[in-house]
Amino acid sequence: MLGIQLTDVQKEQFDRYYELLIEWNRVMNLTGITEYDEVNLKHFTDSLTIVRIKSMENVSTLIDVGTGAGFPGIPIKIAFPHIKVTLLDSLNKRIKFLNQVVEELDLKDVVTLHGRAEDYAKKEEYREQFDLCASRAVANLSTLSEYCLPFVKKGGCFISYKSADSDEEIEQSKKALDILGGKIEKVDKFVLPGSDMGRAMVMVEKVKNTPRKYPRKAGVPSKEPL
Repeated sequence: MLGIQLTDVQKEQFDRYYELLIEWNRVMNLTGITEYDEVNLKHFTDSLTIVRIKSMENVSTLIDVGTGAGFPGIPIKIAFPHIKVTLLDSLNKRIKFLNQVVEELDLKDVVTLHGRAEDYAKKEEYREQFDLCASRAVANLSTLSEYCLPFVKKGGCFISYKSADSDEEIEQSKKALDILGGKIEKVDKFVLPGSDMGRAMVMVEKVKNTPRKYPRKAGVPSKEPL
């Protein structure tokens, strides 16, 4: 379907990830999707559809902004172990869950960060350091771009997972992208195989450095999108 060949070890990692997700979901809200086949399709496979728009072979560093329960960052890491992955989330209890996943799956070169994108993107060790920023976070694309593009190095890209009906939102993001140093490279629309979920993957190329004043301080990008 996506042309990704998984080893037995990788399949076991996905199964263990599923078990941990369900275990932790009993005490905290990680996902509303809990059936094994549904999680495999709507979280794991969906996370890996990124390969439709971007080859992972040339990616060495990835940051997942607003990673939640680890999507898409952890599925990408399992399938492509060579990538150094950073998982950023503002909720500490989610970070505790992710830390256990990383430990139990024995994933190397994974960093978890607790905090807000607006703060971490100002730090020199994270700003414009990544080949790829991916996000399945639910936010307007203009807002999401302000969170994500500052992490991407020039020549890298930001990929946003969107629903199929996001044409207007994509069009309206162009002004923000121009300000932030990005431009839409391509939009891939498809139906998630085996489901009726329409998806749109938006690939934004980083063509110039993001001005230092972005991202604006915490809370502003969502209240006042560029």
